[in-house]
Amino acid sequence: MCRTETTNPQAPPSSIDPDEVEKFEQSASDWWGGKKNSPLHKLNPVRLEYIAGHVSAHFGKPRQGKAPFKGLTFVDVGCGGGLLAEPMARLGGTVTGIDPSANNIEVARAHAGESGLKIDYRHASAEDLAAERAEFDVVLSMEVIEHVSDVEGYVAAAAALVKPGGLIFFATVNRTLKSFALAIVGAEYILRWLPPGTHQHSRFVKPSELAEQLIAAGLTIKDETGVTYNPLADRMHLSRDMDVNYMLLAEKKPAS
Repeated sequence: MCRTETTNPQAPPSSIDPDEVEKFEQSASDWWGGKKNSPLHKLNPVRLEYIAGHVSAHFGKPRQGKAPFKGLTFVDVGCGGGLLAEPMARLGGTVTGIDPSANNIEVARAHAGESGLKIDYRHASAEDLAAERAEFDVVLSMEVIEHVSDVEGYVAAAAALVKPGGLIFFATVNRTLKSFALAIVGAEYILRWLPPGTHQHSRFVKPSELAEQLIAAGLTIKDETGVTYNPLADRMHLSRDMDVNYMLLAEKKPAS
């Protein structure tokens, strides 16, 4: 795929797709309770449990007590309204949230202020931070990669943000017939969880493809899991079934 160039000749190449950004600009006000983002609210508890569990185990941090993740730095790439950034801050992490949508950043800043949380929200891309040589203990890229214009460039930029010995989490949608039926036809056109056209099936990324890109960027795959929806309980849960939603965890080798 072609990479979208920025208008500033000194700026790094960007994988941001302006058309995808525009979709989320239109729903920015819905992040904290609107119907347009209800699937993320259903998914968020599962994401948080998965992230917190692996961060705790990897860095030897307790899950209990006040601010258990104090001393760890996080960046939430494509942070939206702050659905992940805020819980990480409540757990004591030093959190940066970046998003290509200025509207999303305004919403995130306002909500964090109302919640009394200190989060460094920036209208920026992964490539921007990589150009600054910024590094974090934990990089979160949740439901982002299926919206970028250049998967390879985006993964390389996100991987560059991981400190040696640090972790990167991805959550996205597999490119299968099942995901077309459930994530697009079902979620967008039948259940109306998302506006029609939110996703393009051709942009979904297979776990093997994502793993290949991360390995090429010098990371080691540590875990992968599926996420499925239970309609009777109306909730998401971890599963061996990776045909639709899945999460993948990778580690950057510690400095020798």
